[in-house]
Amino acid sequence: MTDRTRAVGDATGTLTYDDRIAALTDTKRAHTTEKKQKVKLPNWDDHGSICMPEPPDPYEARSNHPSGGSFGSACLGDNFGRLLAALPPYVDPMSSLLGAWYVDPPAYRLSPGWPPDPDFDYSHLHEAQRKYSIISGIGAVHHFCPEVRIGFELGWGGILDKIRRLKADPPDTAEEGFYEGHEATLVGMLAHMSKCVDRARQMAETEPNPTLRTNLLDMADMNERLLTEAPRTFQEACQFIAWVSVFTRQMNGSGGIGQLDELLFPFYERDVAAGVLEDEEAIFHLICMFLIDTQYYQIGGPGPDGKDRTNRVSFLVLEALHRMKVTSNITVRVWEGLDEELFHKAVQYLFEDRNGSPRFIGEKGMTEGFMRNGYTRELARERVTSGCHWAAIPGKEYTLNDVVKLNFAAVFDVALRDMMADDAVEKSTAALLRFYEKHMRLALDCIREGLDIHLALMYRVQPELPLNLLMCDTIDRGRDVSHGGVDYYNMCVDGAALATVADSFAAMEQRLEKEGLLTWEGLLEVLDNDFADAEPVRLMLNSVPRFGSGNSLADEYAVRLTRLFCDLTKEAPTPDGFNLIPGLFSWANTIGLGKAVGATPNGRHAGAPISHGANPDPGFSRDAGAATAQAMAVASVQCGWGNTTPLQMELDPGLGRQEEGIEKMKSLIRTFCDLGGTLMNLNVLSKEQLLEAHADPEKHPDLIVRVTGFSVYFRMLSEDFRQLVVDRVVSEN
Repeated sequence: MTDRTRAVGDATGTLTYDDRIAALTDTKRAHTTEKKQKVKLPNWDDHGSICMPEPPDPYEARSNHPSGGSFGSACLGDNFGRLLAALPPYVDPMSSLLGAWYVDPPAYRLSPGWPPDPDFDYSHLHEAQRKYSIISGIGAVHHFCPEVRIGFELGWGGILDKIRRLKADPPDTAEEGFYEGHEATLVGMLAHMSKCVDRARQMAETEPNPTLRTNLLDMADMNERLLTEAPRTFQEACQFIAWVSVFTRQMNGSGGIGQLDELLFPFYERDVAAGVLEDEEAIFHLICMFLIDTQYYQIGGPGPDGKDRTNRVSFLVLEALHRMKVTSNITVRVWEGLDEELFHKAVQYLFEDRNGSPRFIGEKGMTEGFMRNGYTRELARERVTSGCHWAAIPGKEYTLNDVVKLNFAAVFDVALRDMMADDAVEKSTAALLRFYEKHMRLALDCIREGLDIHLALMYRVQPELPLNLLMCDTIDRGRDVSHGGVDYYNMCVDGAALATVADSFAAMEQRLEKEGLLTWEGLLEVLDNDFADAEPVRLMLNSVPRFGSGNSLADEYAVRLTRLFCDLTKEAPTPDGFNLIPGLFSWANTIGLGKAVGATPNGRHAGAPISHGANPDPGFSRDAGAATAQAMAVASVQCGWGNTTPLQMELDPGLGRQEEGIEKMKSLIRTFCDLGGTLMNLNVLSKEQLLEAHADPEKHPDLIVRVTGFSVYFRMLSEDFRQLVVDRVVSEN
């Protein structure tokens, strides 16, 4: 079955890979519709989750705490393992891979989320967290990258043998209940796989289509081997990754696999040499894997040896995305040695498919930035894209990327009011910057202490049970990844609302100090009243040249504020000695963080969304070169320590209709990356189609957008989040 055009024969007609892909993507759309009907609109990644096709077996989560909650490895491992064993199997005869993860399973972890014991109390941080609108990261899960090659080497059976051996003779470093919890988790994983194997064989007995009947039996045989053996073939490697996705997503929504082309190439190369795999079949297996879960994967870019990782599988990944045309999260690493054909095809498909994929990450900014933390170039190049805006060294690093958020707008608001209340201070933007620095430092101190609390206690709350199985030293040490289970700890701290604050400083300097059109007291009054009966004042403030317009006060402030944030973040590690790495990224918190802040001097109303990540606010430029200006603006505010400061850009489909347009886009991507830019999230959207879909989401059910680091069907977003995307395309002041 390696020829897409060859009929493979069944009782009623013919099936090709294209037929099966069409059936699988139709099923994907049906699952999406069902989720929308049954589950609250999530406003995050569509992933590949589905609603349970049937009720689970009888199951009840257990508590091990007076509060009624479930905590720690032993209890959670027992609960999660029994849940997996109780979940219904999922088998699609059109797919070449078994399994799916469910958006609506029973709970395996009982509330409360953080123990109420005095040892776990951090209420002394609550005031500062509220004051500065901090998302602390305390109790956050995953956001790092497993090393799948551990599973490729040992298989689930080998990992289970290792756990049982160490359980019988644990190292001195082992946490209480560690091996019991991980054994129970893995036993549950294998039990669920076995249920899928049994279901596939049952379905084969009544399947009239001989091709699908054979496929069901082949999947059953393959997965029965994977219960005890390591994967041997390309298809088995794809199935193993799919199971990693299913089980880690089911635990806590984790995502990120790493350098996919490098992971799969040895299996591809062996199978092709043995004459048992051709490209069309490999593409089909990739599509089946991507449909089970979107995950986050990197392709291309240099390995530790400085050689480009691009191989034949890199191209097959792009071709798989091109043919399936659903939500996906593939990132191409851009550097001077990137295969030119791969780069060209990636940009070509970005325009042709219009599903916000692939993304592009900059090698120079990521590697050279991470080296500033004291790491070698070789180790920095091991650090790959593994999430929404995350990067991590697979199996070796714990980061909490994209979790901790510091709301610059809240810090600014506190600083402004502190300055205004100080009668001894002459009011000025220079004075305000001093107050801003003081409160930024206090906010970062709060974050540092919170991260230490998380790192000291999280293993007793919710350990990373499935992911720990694929980290390099966690099983040997008997320690959770958050608690000494890996060698490298680089805690991400993201700033948000850069443009909101930069534009506010520029508006104050221009309108209050240079032009004298408003007093400081008058400014505070209109802000407190949310510009009520003062629309001319709001428009006056809003009309100052903004961040992104080029050579403006706001551009200068954006660079200055970024440097200040980075310097203060790197000023000290946490009290317990953990390294911090700054980034700029708001993820889907743009709306929530905005609700925590009153009106701001850039003309933003109270409670309105803050600016998106490091992007200029919509409407920053009316010029034809707005895209280039936007890219240059975001390149100028890169944090420079190895975490991303993404550029979110919306592109007109017409740009890619001719070869010249694709070449111009490639040039823009290369320029951004050469300037140290770290990540580009790109949408190709028709303004007219977007507005129609916003008014009636079901009018364009297959419209896919990259909201930020993640892609999703537009109809799955709430009205507020749809508006955020619309505002980026259709600016309305």
